[in-house]
Amino acid sequence: MTETTFQAHANGKLLLTGEYLVLRGAISLALPLKPGQSLNIESREPSGHPYIAWFAYTPGNLWFKTTLELPSLDIIETSDRTKSAKLQLILLTLKQLKPQLFDGSASYKVITRLDFAPEWGFGSSSTLIANLARWAKIDPYTLLNFSIGGSGYDIACATVSESIFYKVSALRPEIKPAGFNPPFAEHLYFVYQGRKQDSAQGIAAFNAQSEGRNLDAVINRISEISLEAASTDNFGHFCSLMDEHEQLLSGVMLLPVVKSQYPDFEGSIKSLGAWGGDFMLVMSNKGTEYVQQYFLQHSLTDIITYQDLVK
Repeated sequence: MTETTFQAHANGKLLLTGEYLVLRGAISLALPLKPGQSLNIESREPSGHPYIAWFAYTPGNLWFKTTLELPSLDIIETSDRTKSAKLQLILLTLKQLKPQLFDGSASYKVITRLDFAPEWGFGSSSTLIANLARWAKIDPYTLLNFSIGGSGYDIACATVSESIFYKVSALRPEIKPAGFNPPFAEHLYFVYQGRKQDSAQGIAAFNAQSEGRNLDAVINRISEISLEAASTDNFGHFCSLMDEHEQLLSGVMLLPVVKSQYPDFEGSIKSLGAWGGDFMLVMSNKGTEYVQQYFLQHSLTDIITYQDLVK
């Protein structure tokens, strides 16, 4: 057996509209990002017992490493048991979908490199799943659904080059180009609140708050907002749509809007991802220096322009 090498890269993601309600069928506006994750797999004939040596890097640092026995995929050693267990689940699912993988006929050295800090929530798991599915030549949504689950919008963003409308469907998600290329992009910023939120916990809280409630009207309006936001050329109208979106989700989640934490900010602010942490979409025509100085005064240092982040 000769040594073979596989390389792939997948985009990170952000959901601009439809957080939580994407799970209930709302049309959401999703953005592929410039930073993502690369995957490098070297396979070779085993000189002894077959294994996978896995090294995961964040920008500048080793995030975690683990060694898994083949063909069982048992964890032999690891620097982080929790991360390795999640990886093991994905790989076991991959093996179920493609039984000839990890059969013990080869050993593997795997290196993954994130272009972003893992706590930013840009898709460390979804980019991995997209890359692994490409390597194994299987459907990435199937790998997602049978391993860690989720709406799948992040998988859709992993391989596209422009914004998309995403809608969950019974069989396959509905994905359409959104054409979101705002002429006011210079007024849009992404600010990290410094508290990585657990998506699974956020979804559980959403399910608990929305249980037994008829959300059809809210879902329909969120879908309309997604479509309007992608097509408007007017910055003021876009901001009013994002403000309305924030108020609607506040009513569903029974949580205060994020702007309430920054009442004197001159502009609009919308939550992104799981509420209570993660990134915010910040909209202001007061200039980059104003936005940076304002949030630096609130000890928020990760401030990224739209042009620097979005594909």
